[in-house]
Amino acid sequence: MNFLDNAPRILFFTGKGGVGKTSTACASAVYLAGRGEKVLLVSTDPASNIDEVLATPLSGEPTAIRDVENLFALNIDPRAAAAAYRARAIDPYRGILPDAVLENMEEQLSGACTLEIAAFDGFTELLVGNEKTADFDRIIFDTAPTGHTLRLLSLPKAWTGFVADSTTGSSCLGPLAALEKQTRMYAQAVETLADESQTRLVLVTRPEAASIKEASRTSEELAALGITNQHLVVNGQFVATDLTDPVAVALASRAETALSAMPENLRQLALTTIPLAPVLPVGLEGLRRFFAPQIDTSITQVAAIDSVQGDELEQFIEELAASGRGAVMTMGKGGVGKTSIAAMIARRLAEKGHPVTLTTTDPAAHVADAAGQVPAHLLRVERIDPVVEIERYRKEVLSEATELDDDGRALLEEDLRSPCIEEIAVFQAFARTVHQADDRITVIDTAPTGHTILLLDAAQSYHKEVLKRGDAHSDEVTGLLPRLRDPAFTRLLICTLPEATPVHEAADLQEDLKRAGITPAGWVVNQCLQPLAVTDPLLVARRAREAVYLREVADTHASRVFILPWQER
Repeated sequence: MNFLDNAPRILFFTGKGGVGKTSTACASAVYLAGRGEKVLLVSTDPASNIDEVLATPLSGEPTAIRDVENLFALNIDPRAAAAAYRARAIDPYRGILPDAVLENMEEQLSGACTLEIAAFDGFTELLVGNEKTADFDRIIFDTAPTGHTLRLLSLPKAWTGFVADSTTGSSCLGPLAALEKQTRMYAQAVETLADESQTRLVLVTRPEAASIKEASRTSEELAALGITNQHLVVNGQFVATDLTDPVAVALASRAETALSAMPENLRQLALTTIPLAPVLPVGLEGLRRFFAPQIDTSITQVAAIDSVQGDELEQFIEELAASGRGAVMTMGKGGVGKTSIAAMIARRLAEKGHPVTLTTTDPAAHVADAAGQVPAHLLRVERIDPVVEIERYRKEVLSEATELDDDGRALLEEDLRSPCIEEIAVFQAFARTVHQADDRITVIDTAPTGHTILLLDAAQSYHKEVLKRGDAHSDEVTGLLPRLRDPAFTRLLICTLPEATPVHEAADLQEDLKRAGITPAGWVVNQCLQPLAVTDPLLVARRAREAVYLREVADTHASRVFILPWQER
């Protein structure tokens, strides 16, 4: 385990959802404890199943892990932390501001940025040191904050000053006064992260293009903050053992292609490769075998009997064709294949003779190629350029911020680089596109989240609080929410993979949409081995494991499930 050699006291594991951060962090903790070190493992991942992985119920206090001497763990619940953060931010204003304004503030503080800040608020004390961590030789964090969060926390402006001077009175984090008392501790936390004698940041990725791209972006963001003590872990490296299995050969080839195209900034990092495991390392024995996984054929044979049958996506496309109008939206975390699914649906509709518009906000998506050769009068391919939309939005907001001093302006500029702002900036382009779906079928990759929709629908007029745009009350914008809530007009598909983290993140997304009054038309579980006759022993084992997550989707989350087989992308 090269990334554990000569490591400092603090290890941070970060990476996009589903790459194996939690498994790698837990396995590392078990390994180090086995060497005689007293280890504290801290998790803030909202999709984490760390209790199940370690076979020990956890709380917010260090808990001794059963059957592993020297290992302790605690689980900071980011949702509870976010609820406490919202209370600190909003309660002082209750009875002072109108209820409508308080409702707006509540929604401002319901986004991904607030969840991340609140979680960081929870483990910052552990990072800088307190009585909980003093006696430990090693502290392992799963997961680290993003570069955006760290930049936001490291800016020198007092949060109350920014709010008082801001033309909007809020940001993607809502009223920032709640952070004022924490700024000194946050600054110390950022310094600790940047000190290579104290901290090593482990970037976890998979040998897949989307994951590697995300790791590269994260690495650049952290390096720009002076956090250069990084180590890259490629988790899930697959080597085919049955060369007669075409799926195994194609999977190995795709991984090799992705790694050969690795960006230069990642090539300069120290690298550790971990083999693909046949099943998730649940339980202590699985964690002890994580760095050298083995196939348990008895479990494979039993589990393979339990498969889940999904609905046919072709039937869903027939229903769309029969309606002849409306919007189809594919939603999900990066890397689950929502762009290719959107392109496939648009192509099939056009092949049936229906006029279709296909649009995306992914600047790297080759939607025209994915859509295939379809007559132009039937399939119109468009692209919403988020870079253009964000820059236009930034200029308009900054032009109104004439009263801010240099520090306040720096904070506002950083706030305008947040993921929440990107969603809002492209919102009007989405609104225009959906408006066009009155006389044709429009397939959109991807839609705004439920948080963004509610933010725009919040009390006190989103014109001032969110959009800050002169055309905020256009028919396209004001008519969007009713269209999204109309299941006869908008069919929203949640896209995921048959793995723990993507499924749990998709479930969170569905709850987010329900808050906005939107019910998905179904779930698409992409890249499944279940429908395929694989023979490579490792893939046979993974095919069996998929049934657990497919059944969870079918029984717990989705009213309708579409299962798409793995295919080379």
